[in-house]
Amino acid sequence: MTDIRKVAVLGTGVLGSQIAFQTAFSGFAVTSYDISEEALTHARERFAGLVQTYEKDVPGAAGGKAAHALKRITLSSDLAAAVADADLVIEAVPEVLKIKQALYANLAHLAPEKTIFATNSSTLLPSDLKSSTGRPDRFLALHFANSIWKFNTAEVMGTDETDPAVFDRLIEFASAIGMVPIPVHKEKAGYVLNSLLVPFLNAAASLAAGGYADPHDIDKVWRIATGAPMGPFQIYDVVGLTTPYNILLHGDEHARSLAAWLKENYIDSGKLGIATGEGFYSYKPAD
Repeated sequence: MTDIRKVAVLGTGVLGSQIAFQTAFSGFAVTSYDISEEALTHARERFAGLVQTYEKDVPGAAGGKAAHALKRITLSSDLAAAVADADLVIEAVPEVLKIKQALYANLAHLAPEKTIFATNSSTLLPSDLKSSTGRPDRFLALHFANSIWKFNTAEVMGTDETDPAVFDRLIEFASAIGMVPIPVHKEKAGYVLNSLLVPFLNAAASLAAGGYADPHDIDKVWRIATGAPMGPFQIYDVVGLTTPYNILLHGDEHARSLAAWLKENYIDSGKLGIATGEGFYSYKPAD
């Protein structure tokens, strides 16, 4: 049982919209924030798509329950209004340190003293951001996997200043929205999931960018040889290519070369993954 009732989710991208919808689907009042009305228009489209996905894939979601979740979501491009009475703010904005730091510096003045801040950052440590929050004792990471209705882990990781009671409240909240909480006992870049996943995806990109094998054949050998349901490039398409690109761009020389390969061959052509209908695979309906 959690005492968190009102949740603000900042960012309406692929994962931000999923977090907001899953939270509303679980019975919580949610404010979904993004920086412009244009972004919120895309958010409405994502939420409508999630209703259909939940009705198809989530037991008990049909018969109006998934559609009813939309009534618990308020969309806003006014940050002050979005966080005015929030018990919890979950930040899911782009993986760029300066963007996140600026957002938290603003939030520190706008959110009530009671509000807990949680970052969904995939790669940055909470300690990279805590000094910007104005409340390091009520700040930690709450990291979700993509397709959270299906891959329902929630990694909870604090800093050396996070109040243990706040950590426990986030564990309870994660359970309350249908996640399996994974406590991470000390800070680790990439948490548990991405500490395993990122080197795997980078290895696949190195093989393809180096001309050793085509992405589809790399996926094929992985699926056949391991029994895995998806290969690395199918996972890239699910995650979306923008996030891996941003991560690689801030890496070493080899990582930056992989970022350039993604950009030149896919991103510049609008091939960003499932969300845009094409990435390493095409998801557009046949004519």
